Amino acid sequence: MRFGLFVPQGWRMDLHGIDPVDQWQVMRDLAVRADEHPEWESIWVYDHFHTTPEPTEDPTHEAWTLMAAFAAATSRVRLGQMCTCMSYRNPAYLAKVAATVDVVSGGRVEMGIGAGWYEHEWRAYGYGFPRAGERLARLREGVEIFRQAWTTGSATLAGEHYQVDGALVHPRPLQGTSAPGSQANGIPMWIAGGGERKTLRIAAEYADYTNFFGDLEGFKHKSEVLAGHCRDVGREFDSIVRSSNFNTVIGRDEAEVEERLKWLHDHLVRTGHTKDKADQAVESMRRQPAVGTPERVVEKMGALRAAGLGYAIHYFAEAAWDTSGIELFEREVIPALEGSGR
Repeated sequence: MRFGLFVPQGWRMDLHGIDPVDQWQVMRDLAVRADEHPEWESIWVYDHFHTTPEPTEDPTHEAWTLMAAFAAATSRVRLGQMCTCMSYRNPAYLAKVAATVDVVSGGRVEMGIGAGWYEHEWRAYGYGFPRAGERLARLREGVEIFRQAWTTGSATLAGEHYQVDGALVHPRPLQGTSAPGSQANGIPMWIAGGGERKTLRIAAEYADYTNFFGDLEGFKHKSEVLAGHCRDVGREFDSIVRSSNFNTVIGRDEAEVEERLKWLHDHLVRTGHTKDKADQAVESMRRQPAVGTPERVVEKMGALRAAGLGYAIHYFAEAAWDTSGIELFEREVIPALEGSGR
């Protein structure tokens, strides 16, 4: 299993209380810390403009701006978004942005891409909110544009939603040219979402990685659906790495786990959650695979690894203030689970 780390960027109110003038330094320091700890293969941000679960005036830093900044601030760790919303940017333009960041980073970009879901954000930015079928159709057309642009330096598509005619993307990404990358795509493509009829079909056709989640049985089911689509399109199932994201709360013993959950509860209240909503969030968290002592987390995630999970991306809500949970995870969880992602 391989590991990635989310860097707080404000979307989940995880920079709340930190002066905006200091927030980039907090993000940069965490990115550099991950860069210096080879346990982490990658760092990640979310592609959102408004905070969640409710839009507020708290800062939410833009994903691809952060990609460029992290590219310049780090030297080893890979750089991803989980996940970029296709419809927020013209895909030919986004292919150009990603190629440029890949060059700046020395070939370290991962393209997480999905159809998008945050309706308030869509409408507020003037994108409307098309039905799910249209959003997924845009996703399919966009990833085809990416593939052409990154592997040939040019993209042409007369699609229903996107039309490009010889859009030049030079320089091409370093990945797939002067540096290793995805044989099919140049920049590795992560198709995010578990939609069984369309999203996982697109993944079977284009993805180097998938990103979906559920409980253990849910993960097994989505994997079976993906395998069926792979058979239909003639794709080797094991050529796609399956990933999931995890809210992570870890303590040396049960008492420390409870202390961290109490901090999370209190933080949620500080950000504007009602006590009842904070209670519900914490109770939901208790049932998640990456919450508990190191022994429990290894057991739960080990079962997912046995079911085919090859890549785990972890979110620590307290990371902007306290890295002791990350340090414990590095010492006691990653060594027990790391290994092949296939």
